[in-house]
Amino acid sequence: MSAHFARPRRDDGLDRLADRRLLRELAYVDGHWTADAEGRTFEVRDPANGESVAWVAALGEDETGRAIDAAFRAFPKWRASLPQERAALLRRWYELIVAAKEDLALLMTLEQGKPLAEAHGEIDYAASFVEWYAEEAKRVNAESVTSHLPDAEMIVRREPLGVVGLVTPWNFPAAMLTRKAAAALAAGCTVVAHPSSQTPLSALALAELGERAGLPSGVFNVVTGQAEAIVGRLCEDERVRAMSFTGSTEIGRLIAGKCAPSMKRLVMELGGHAPLIVFADAEIEKAVRIAVDAKFATSGQDCLAANRIYVERPAYDKFCRAFAARIAALTVAPGLVDGCEIGPLMHERAVQKVEEHVADALSRGARLLAGGKRHSAGPLFFEPTLLADVPPAALIMREETFGPVAAVTPFDSEDEAIARANDTEYGLVAYVVTENGARQLRMGRALDYGMVAINRVKITGAPIPFGGIKQSGLGREGSRHGLEAFTELKYLCLDAA
Repeated sequence: MSAHFARPRRDDGLDRLADRRLLRELAYVDGHWTADAEGRTFEVRDPANGESVAWVAALGEDETGRAIDAAFRAFPKWRASLPQERAALLRRWYELIVAAKEDLALLMTLEQGKPLAEAHGEIDYAASFVEWYAEEAKRVNAESVTSHLPDAEMIVRREPLGVVGLVTPWNFPAAMLTRKAAAALAAGCTVVAHPSSQTPLSALALAELGERAGLPSGVFNVVTGQAEAIVGRLCEDERVRAMSFTGSTEIGRLIAGKCAPSMKRLVMELGGHAPLIVFADAEIEKAVRIAVDAKFATSGQDCLAANRIYVERPAYDKFCRAFAARIAALTVAPGLVDGCEIGPLMHERAVQKVEEHVADALSRGARLLAGGKRHSAGPLFFEPTLLADVPPAALIMREETFGPVAAVTPFDSEDEAIARANDTEYGLVAYVVTENGARQLRMGRALDYGMVAINRVKITGAPIPFGGIKQSGLGREGSRHGLEAFTELKYLCLDAA
């Protein structure tokens, strides 16, 4: 952490911003843009070239407490507002996000590194949650219960929980914020959000647009800075009634432990270790296309990424040859370069983990069919890599890699594929490629995952309940279930005599 607000040198990327006010370097608390009292900041760097993008306010525990104070004060009025009033504000926020799409995508690529085309897609995805929950705000209905008591009328209704803490990751810095915040706001909750310190600019730009949309002071707060202090305060404060977190299972466990004394509601989207199962009846080019999309989006830095690819033996060699050729043709470049398909990894630790997984697999007998080392584009770039014949004991078959490395191994029977796919503590998403309709249904039932994709990769969106089972998470985000997660059921029994 640094103690100055020196403006960074503006590079060509930032010069492309049409609306310079979207580049915010202060936190947003109680309707005000807020600095640390001692002027502490932290640097946001472009992972493609290591250059400074911004110096952002590094807030801590005291400022987090003030944000909670503000959200707590704002909650009674916000919960009492008519659903259509909340809906109108969310709709306006959505419209501003859509109008600022180019700038928001540019900021995301500069701080996160993903290809600009993918950043455009994420802004669309982020906006879709705000639009969806603007509509759902008007549909939180009470239900009548048929009375089992004489002279009694019974009603069950949903009421907002209160102040909600949101902790969002660096790989999807806009969409993970709107998926959580729009649901909580639509339900009538107020929000204190903490974005990853590696990618805070997307959250701050969204706060700027929320302010322009008219979100009242204290309703939506963004606290940047020291994760341990900020998240710790959110977990420990009894006024925070729910915590929603996207990130690693390890950190999720820590947050759950800190929230236990106050019995907070937890919504968690944690680690993934997705299998992709290709059967011999699949059309090879289609299977390869699905595998590339499932593995290499966001340079493999995606909890939905296919980490283990199982291919039925009769199709194995042909699949591996075609997959290797497609991987070798992927364009590796900084995210702002036209045609970029693979950008940099987020930080040096990510590259080291990828190198460790590749070296471990090769030491255990895997074959290297493509890539395998750092790319000449820069220190955080890694070649798209294919490992074949990867044994079950390899690290990459047991841990989430979070990088552009595909691990492929053959299988001989449907039962074997199911057993190997389910042999993990994770259960977020699984992919299946087969033309056999009966098998599609069997696999959908047999795979222990919260989501199963059959013959396609893109399955997420605002209307669907996103989430996993086992140690991949708690609860669901998106859909009406995502809004209900921030509500409590209240039962009323009225004497009608």
